[in-house]
Amino acid sequence: MSEDSSKTDLIGGIAPGAATLSALLIANSSLGPSYDALVHATAEIRIGSVGLSKSLEHWINDGLMAIFFFLVGLEIKREVILGALASRRDAALPVIGALGGFLIPAAIYGALNWGDAHALGGFAIPTATDIAFVIGICALLGSIVPPALKIFLLALAIIDDLLAIIVIALFYTDDLSILSLSLGGLGVAALIALNVANVRILSPYVIVGLFTWVCVLKSGVHATLAGVALGFAVPLSSHEGKSLLLQTEHALKPWVSYAIVPIFAFANAGVPLTGMSPASLLSPIPLGIILGLFVGKQLGVFAAMFGAIKAQVAARPTGASMIQVYGASALTGVGFTMSLFIGTLAFEEESLMMQIRLAILIASALSGILAMALLLIASRRKSPMAIKKSAAFGDSSRSAAL
Repeated sequence: MSEDSSKTDLIGGIAPGAATLSALLIANSSLGPSYDALVHATAEIRIGSVGLSKSLEHWINDGLMAIFFFLVGLEIKREVILGALASRRDAALPVIGALGGFLIPAAIYGALNWGDAHALGGFAIPTATDIAFVIGICALLGSIVPPALKIFLLALAIIDDLLAIIVIALFYTDDLSILSLSLGGLGVAALIALNVANVRILSPYVIVGLFTWVCVLKSGVHATLAGVALGFAVPLSSHEGKSLLLQTEHALKPWVSYAIVPIFAFANAGVPLTGMSPASLLSPIPLGIILGLFVGKQLGVFAAMFGAIKAQVAARPTGASMIQVYGASALTGVGFTMSLFIGTLAFEEESLMMQIRLAILIASALSGILAMALLLIASRRKSPMAIKKSAAFGDSSRSAAL
């Protein structure tokens, strides 16, 4: 992995954390009312009689996050065609682990909120893994994390995002506008046509993507799905030694890592702690999120992986001990960006959202701390020679992993 890529991964993991901490400090200071006013300020874009008027928070969640999902779409396509998900054998372990890491947290949350139809709408909140934080923590730990384990984590996080996209499409859709949805469908068809025609210039995809985004936004289906469709449409195959998808992903990743995700974190993580008590986190919704992310993710991922390895359906990541595998499983409990995003789709009550945001932050922090502790402990149990070999191998292999 190049030095620039390592720096991007590391800062990409640190920046959302810094933005989150800043939001928490500001929301609980004398600037709290100003922060709240800024997040809920209305901004409007209008051309003639057609316009969009939303709060800044909604522009970030519906607009900027569409760019985040555009990058996710690019990453999913690359990994499925060329990367860790390209072969059935390589994809088996992360796919099985991701399914376990989806079902168990959702089951824990569902068990705690059974009988409350409104609360059950948040079942997907504790099922997500934050790619930026996972890659950032791996970059921070360096050669302590075996390269094959990094590949597994990246693949699993990408599958997690794919599952989240499916969940958003199926369960977080408002009343549908058939006209807008039909126009959005035409936009998707146009994106497919551009791909089939082998168009190698990004601007036509962006123009059609913007049209599709507006239509999907107006349709009742969540607008970020337009970003995913755009990502899937960009061609991966090389032309004159260059791939439009890889070039776009490389150019977009720093913007998403350094700007879009931190801005989203800043706008969504400002939780006023005044009046918040430990008892408020023991109500079914926040408790389901905490237990789902911190307990359910690690147990679900590890149990699914362990079963697949024992059944010889998949192989353990090369060079990784079982402690390291469990540490990686714990790391998937860092939900943050996607969990916060799904939370904003599932619930509108501001008082409830405060509890949800705090629960996500607590569970993600606990998962990250446990994962780093386990991975550090596992590295100390290795011989110095093994660590040296791992470091040498890691420097030459990270480009494939990250």
